[in-house]
Amino acid sequence: LCLFSSLQLVSLLLIGIAAWGIGFGLISSFRVVGVVIAVGVFLFFIALVGLIGAVKHHQVLLFFYMIILLLVFIVQFSVSCACLALNEEQQSELLEVGWSNTNSARTDIERNLNCCGFRVFYPNETCAADCLRTLHCRPCAPIMEEYSGMVLRFVGGIGLFFSFTEILGVWLTYRYRNQKDPRANPSAFI
Repeated sequence: LCLFSSLQLVSLLLIGIAAWGIGFGLISSFRVVGVVIAVGVFLFFIALVGLIGAVKHHQVLLFFYMIILLLVFIVQFSVSCACLALNEEQQSELLEVGWSNTNSARTDIERNLNCCGFRVFYPNETCAADCLRTLHCRPCAPIMEEYSGMVLRFVGGIGLFFSFTEILGVWLTYRYRNQKDPRANPSAFI
């Protein structure tokens, strides 16, 4: 159980990736980075609660760890299944909604993918891509659809894998939560 809880400290990697993305200019939206960092910090504290509860044989901490881990499993399993279940038409609709509702993400996409416009490029539109100089820009939708399908399958698969490791953590916590601390005084439980 201690090993499992310490493996969940991988949440620090999530915080590091968000910082790396903003450091290299891949993401300019502080809202997106803030959400990723907040999720990483939340998962870090949950792992810390599990680790402290396992080391100290603290039943209350292990109970809350088990409940929160079960809730995280349910959310992560649902999101992973949704990622894997989206078809190309649904992905396209979601991309179009996201494109029309955010300006900062649109600028990042145009700059990083070297494309302009969503389905059609109009030369009088503003665009952050280098291809605007030559006026031979491709629309962003086909490029984004290719990447989004690949990313959704990858994220869905990784999320599904880790959701099953979380249910293993719930089972381990349930199994070992009520065990006596071998270092404790045996007469203290009588």
